Amino acid sequence: MTDPSAVPDDHSLDGLRQRLSRFAAARDWQPFHTPKNLAAALSVEAGELLEIFQWLTPEQAEAVMSDPDTAHRVRDEVADVLAYLLQFCTATGVDPLAALAAKIDRNELRFPVPGRPDGSRKSD
Repeated sequence: MTDPSAVPDDHSLDGLRQRLSRFAAARDWQPFHTPKNLAAALSVEAGELLEIFQWLTPEQAEAVMSDPDTAHRVRDEVADVLAYLLQFCTATGVDPLAALAAKIDRNELRFPVPGRPDGSRKSD
């Protein structure tokens, strides 16, 4: 019997990556899922997310999620952006969580907390 904890949850990052891979494989889309094509698709989807907010005032933008129809559009575009990002990471062998952790580490060094010579945060 398979250990259920060893099978990725479909809502985990690995589970979602596997679902996306299976979805594309079932449709024979792998030849089109090149890094260039996936980066382009990611850019298009990010643009579609931006389009929702394009001409809104800051106040209107803050209220976007209170309108069910617009909130649905935002969630769909966020899903599209994440799907293409995960597929891009799969195609290029990038571990997105490791990449993000490394970037945060570099940013903490590049942008120290003002007024603290070592950049550390005051403990609360």
